[in-house]
Amino acid sequence: MADRTPLRPSVERLAGRLRALPQRRLQAGAAAEGLALARWLARQAQTLEFPGREPYELPDDGVFTVGDQLSVAGNEVAAALEADPAGTAEVCAAALQRVSAAAKAIG
Repeated sequence: MADRTPLRPSVERLAGRLRALPQRRLQAGAAAEGLALARWLARQAQTLEFPGREPYELPDDGVFTVGDQLSVAGNEVAAALEADPAGTAEVCAAALQRVSAAAKAIG
């Protein structure tokens, strides 16, 4: 499926950066920043896909999995956004802003 939102490449760049960071940088806060973003993205995806159902919280599976968790959550919300591009512009803009802010915080 062709990307109709810039969210996927932005999330994948950040996820790749998290996967490449050394353990000390992950433990110093980068993993926590990535997990917070992944959890927000996962909540958005669930809210779009299953309105009316309380979203599940993405678990903290450790500093070495946060890049993968971010990638999965980002792709899930991107798929939901692509399914309804007209009705989700606000969510897309907020997601892009949060990805950008997390990327700056992670360095």
